[in-house]
Amino acid sequence: MDGSTTNKKTYGMTTEHSPAFIDFEASSLDLIASYPIEVGLCLPDGTLHSWLIRPHVLWKDWSESAERIHGISRETLEREGVVVTEVATQLNTLLDGHVFCDAWTFDSFWLHRLFRAANLQPAFQLESISLLLTSAEVKAWSATRQQVIQRLSLPVHRAANDALILRETWCELTVPPLGGNSESNHSQPA
Repeated sequence: MDGSTTNKKTYGMTTEHSPAFIDFEASSLDLIASYPIEVGLCLPDGTLHSWLIRPHVLWKDWSESAERIHGISRETLEREGVVVTEVATQLNTLLDGHVFCDAWTFDSFWLHRLFRAANLQPAFQLESISLLLTSAEVKAWSATRQQVIQRLSLPVHRAANDALILRETWCELTVPPLGGNSESNHSQPA
């Protein structure tokens, strides 16, 4: 899908655009000590961005079980990660308005941890994807997400991939298929 689809809901966006989606990977799931190690975006036009985040000097938490899930070592972050100020600045450059995630409690904690370490304020508001969905769409989310993961054949627990999976799941649930109903696909005589 190309991002130029029409959304039936308008939570802080025009109806001509998909919302932006964000996802974080983290050092652990400890909401006191953990910190973001990777952030990924899927912009309204479908463009993906991702940054490995070099741990701030005060960020010491590390979970080997989390590392086994996302596959990113602390050594890789030290070597290849981008400093927190640059990551936060890039997020502010690329994002405005409302940006959506699927794990608001964790993602908002990691977003604010990143921006606090960078001594910056986000130029955008993080919101739960559930605000864009009807109750029926919320119920269908998990099964639809699994279908999207199978269709895309992308590794999960990498931030850009997960942001794309969010977008594609949202599109599957909310954007009418092109071509309308099946009767419109019948051949017409020449």
